Amino acid sequence: MAYSVNNPAGKIVQGVIDDLPTLMAIAVVDTTSGMSLASHTNSPGINPDTAAAYNTEVVKQKQKAMSALKLSGEIIEDILITLSNQLHLIKLNSTGSKFIYLVVNSRDTNLAIAREVLRSHSAQLN
Repeated sequence: MAYSVNNPAGKIVQGVIDDLPTLMAIAVVDTTSGMSLASHTNSPGINPDTAAAYNTEVVKQKQKAMSALKLSGEIIEDILITLSNQLHLIKLNSTGSKFIYLVVNSRDTNLAIAREVLRSHSAQLN
């Protein structure tokens, strides 16, 4: 899926691209359906729409685990998956109904900066 800056999800994608132009892939995702609302990739080997669907299951399983552990009052803010050369970040909105999925090269991108960029754009997810 491509994106259009004429909708809120597309504006988020464009904003993150503007702040992190070396990103590998990004998607704004509906947690209920696993569908990308907007996505973009700079890396032909990464399909952000496919990754969005699989990462929706990661989010749902973590939400189930939190429920089983009775972690009431806690919410998932973000999930970090580190690979040998990539960082995969999942930043949820306050209700957990949507998230931004971001892939960056771990050698080219500072984790703290990537997290701050996602934090600054995630407020638009509500």
